[in-house]
Amino acid sequence: MNESSAFKLIVNQVSLLTIPIIFFAIIGYAMVKRVKVYESFIAGGKEGFGVFIQMLPYLVAIFVAIGMFRVSGGLEAVSSLLAPLTTKIGMPAEVLPVALMKPLSGSGSLGLAAEIIRDKPDSFEARLASTIFGSADTTFYIIAVYFGAVGIRRIRHAMAAGLIADAAGILAAIAVCHLVFK
Repeated sequence: MNESSAFKLIVNQVSLLTIPIIFFAIIGYAMVKRVKVYESFIAGGKEGFGVFIQMLPYLVAIFVAIGMFRVSGGLEAVSSLLAPLTTKIGMPAEVLPVALMKPLSGSGSLGLAAEIIRDKPDSFEARLASTIFGSADTTFYIIAVYFGAVGIRRIRHAMAAGLIADAAGILAAIAVCHLVFK
């Protein structure tokens, strides 16, 4: 077994176990601290519903803006403009819309990633789109919805930090996918 296949095996095994370990660690920690897990979960759900009602106008606004961006051809225009740069860093052109949409909308980027996965299952492009989907966040969505719901108006530093984190996540996804899947 060479280094590359050993690394892939380790990554696959760790990825299978990560979520169950985190889940059981949280439950175990709560039991040690004598926290009533179910009751806390229900109380959080009730509170979350109230927050959702406050955020609804912001959700509608961001979804309309994203829909207009996609339908107007803005996403395709930006993608074609950036395609020469992205191919130099190892990102196939068909994956770029996923990376561009992720800071705007999780569901929009999921739809774009699902199209790639449907058209080219088990391909490098599909794996990269999936990894980018999990490696970046919905920065504009978070700022519009969550910051708007609590009345935060000065977002400059949060926006910059979020976009830098998105770029780092996307670049890391490209590097890891080239290491694991190529």
